[in-house]
Amino acid sequence: MQIIRAGRLLPARADGYTGAVCVTVGDDGRIAAVERIDPGTLEPSEARLLLMPALSDAHDHGRGLSPLAYGAADQPLESWVVALSAQPQVDPYLNALVAFARLAESGVCAVNHCHNTQDGTALLAEAEAVSRAARDVGIHVAFAWPFFDRNPLVYGPLSPLLERLPEPLRARYATPRAMRSCAENMALFAKAKAFEHDLFCLQYHPVAPQWTEEATLGAIARASARDGRHIHTHLFETERQREWADHAYPNGLVRFLDDIGLLSPRLTIAHAIWLRDDEIALLAERGVTVATNVSSNLRLRSGMPPLSRLIDSNIGICFGLDGMALDDDQDMLRELRLARLSFARDPRLLDAFVLNASWRTGRRTIVGEDGGGDIAVGAPADLFTIDFGTLASDTLLEVPQVFPLVLARARRQHVVDMFVRGREIVSNGRCRTVDLPAAERLLVQNARAAYRAMPVACDEIDALQRAIEDYYTCGCHFAV
Repeated sequence: MQIIRAGRLLPARADGYTGAVCVTVGDDGRIAAVERIDPGTLEPSEARLLLMPALSDAHDHGRGLSPLAYGAADQPLESWVVALSAQPQVDPYLNALVAFARLAESGVCAVNHCHNTQDGTALLAEAEAVSRAARDVGIHVAFAWPFFDRNPLVYGPLSPLLERLPEPLRARYATPRAMRSCAENMALFAKAKAFEHDLFCLQYHPVAPQWTEEATLGAIARASARDGRHIHTHLFETERQREWADHAYPNGLVRFLDDIGLLSPRLTIAHAIWLRDDEIALLAERGVTVATNVSSNLRLRSGMPPLSRLIDSNIGICFGLDGMALDDDQDMLRELRLARLSFARDPRLLDAFVLNASWRTGRRTIVGEDGGGDIAVGAPADLFTIDFGTLASDTLLEVPQVFPLVLARARRQHVVDMFVRGREIVSNGRCRTVDLPAAERLLVQNARAAYRAMPVACDEIDALQRAIEDYYTCGCHFAV
């Protein structure tokens, strides 16, 4: 049994109770009792705390090693993905362990991990490593299994790109890198089910429509309808993706996805920046959820999601870091603030809405409907506390404004404790299930050794980036 006492509570509604509280967690990891208490009975360290449901990160990539570490500077997505080829191979367990522990210290109890393979032939081993990391850190992880079998370098025909490459590089890129067929991927997916446990589950992840064959998208839609598993994909992250889709699918890409059965309440789409109103209406009608990624969209020059129009449609909205937090620090609290400020002119985007999008909507895309995201009897005890005493240290109000202070000031540095199913994962701001500083040092040490040993061809990356930029500037992606 776990007892959690705090001087304040952040409720699901802005007009809810925000006073002192004592939460009792049963041996089953669910909340057994929620009691309002006299704040005078609290210890000073307890009185400073604000208790709330733990956050979710609805779209991420488990990057323990930042792309900036190996020179992949912020730039438009289409050239940025080329820079990722300079990534040294690191231990997938260590990479995920660092990423998940950092999220835990940011108050995140659940993450959708869109896996990027380091070695295309080792996906099964990488999935097992991520499963272990989820168990060892102790947070919920949905492993989005990547289906990537189309357009490996550009959206559209390859030959115009090859014509723009220097002669020595043409042969290298004339044959696309090895990609798994749908049948092979489904077979590996079936084997990976053995890695599932109470904190780790598999989802289908057609990486994006431009990167997934139509037959594969259809197979995933049918598989999801049979087994009820969630699907997670990127959609319309950049304007160039929008342009490609409009030429490749004259009747509409979103309509095509609906025709093959992909659109359903089991589907989450990330980014969704370049959606049209009719597409938003269709997604809302089908119960699709949108995961927005404000920091990443800014850093990769993708644009800003049409949040006001999404709200008008009553579509489910949640937030993700995408492995590209504004300050490269995996701070989910800052991400929520950035989302709130980015759309401050919309009075409907209230503080309670932003927090509930993370507490409930985002969580649902990861673990399903389990009653979480609330502080109520019977709910999973996935909770965290922040140092509200510091946030409100200068307030002149007799009763501090809890919601505005949290959304305006809270950062990962203010996280004190975080619990998953009543188990204390973070204590006094530090992950207690794993030694994060030691894991970070080892990850960097191994990455540096691997980087020194690999042939990093900066000139080759530059040449490919220039060719890709010219490919899109000349409209080669309009060819179908």
